[in-house]
Amino acid sequence: MKKIVTKSGLASLALLPSLAMAAAPAVADKADNAFMMICTALVLFMTIPGIALFYGGLIRGKNVLSMLTQVAVTFALVCVLWVLYGYSLAFSEGNAFFGSFQWVMLKNIELKALTGSFYQYIHVAFQASFACITVGLIVGAIAERIRFSAVLIFVVVWLTFAYLPIAHMVWAGGFLAQDGALDFAGGTVVHINAAVAGLVGAYLVGKRAGFGKEAFKPHNLPMVFTGTAILYVGWFGFNAGSASAANEIAALAFLNTVVATAGAVLTWTFGEWLHRGKPSLLGASSGFIAGLVAITPACGYVGVGGALVIGLISGVAGLWGVTVLKRWLRVDDPCDVFGVHGVCGIVGCLLTGVFASSSLGGVGYAEGVTMGHQMWIQLLSVGVTIIWTGVVAFVGFKIADMVVGLRVSEDHEREGLDVNSHGENAYNQ
Repeated sequence: MKKIVTKSGLASLALLPSLAMAAAPAVADKADNAFMMICTALVLFMTIPGIALFYGGLIRGKNVLSMLTQVAVTFALVCVLWVLYGYSLAFSEGNAFFGSFQWVMLKNIELKALTGSFYQYIHVAFQASFACITVGLIVGAIAERIRFSAVLIFVVVWLTFAYLPIAHMVWAGGFLAQDGALDFAGGTVVHINAAVAGLVGAYLVGKRAGFGKEAFKPHNLPMVFTGTAILYVGWFGFNAGSASAANEIAALAFLNTVVATAGAVLTWTFGEWLHRGKPSLLGASSGFIAGLVAITPACGYVGVGGALVIGLISGVAGLWGVTVLKRWLRVDDPCDVFGVHGVCGIVGCLLTGVFASSSLGGVGYAEGVTMGHQMWIQLLSVGVTIIWTGVVAFVGFKIADMVVGLRVSEDHEREGLDVNSHGENAYNQ
């Protein structure tokens, strides 16, 4: 593993969130243990209830319970699969693409085993929270028309053959890590990974009945904002926790998350104001998510100035993604998963390669690496992620289609998934 050159000698945890596994101290650090447990709880909070409320408010009222149910049950499914084999295949020693079965059912992990300065059991839970929210992101792209059983089948296939190998390649010494790819907290592993899978699913499941002819508006903007606020707070666990210790890199990631997000909110809001004549709460909320997504891969590598630039760019990029690009793609993505998470995830990953430069205030590249080379590695990591997850998602959705069918009937879709898939109503009629 190449050592990062930094201004202050911060070489230990700046390369990968899991790098500390290589040289664990003899005893656990109580502060780091507490810090990582809090960060884990914050990331879990991002999914239940953050993503659930954010997406639930974006779709129509007749389908809000179906969204909450999909997020909740896939969350539980991923947790179980993570303990059964997910953590082992993602983070144990293996080949360039997969780990081994060393820690299946968490066997061979002793009670006092450490990951860096904290207990390995906390690392299991922390990384499980990342897997959960990644799957939760996908369902927003296929909302309001997909069978619940098809979602569950897809999740098993996609988690196993897309999320786990990409997490291993980036964070556990696999193919992309060996090449020197920089992804501090999940630009490729989480956001691009989920966004491309969601885009493939949106194409395969097809457009909602009446799409392009009827007005499909968010049914509850206060719910959207509540979900946004929860995601914002939880994201500090997401980014700062990826330092794997309560140290100066965590502090840098924390501050960069604040600054980049603020910049993105402003550029999205003013861009929408210029484009549509009025600034909206939905636009501001989307700006929050755009900035958070873009700074995720960069937060532990770039300086505060670089974080601000990344945020400012991501607000414009996200607005372009949900307006111009969405029309070009001709896709029905109800929660703009690709337009925000895909576009801003790509922007963040590529700009990490620029602003990690010590000359621009970042922590610096690995020894002998130039900006041009780092940019090529970042582009490679984005390309590998897009192709890998795109293929696996296609196969996963096709398997679900063959087994149970992807889509509910048009009558059930028009009446609403809440009643027809779950036998419930969110609101009194």
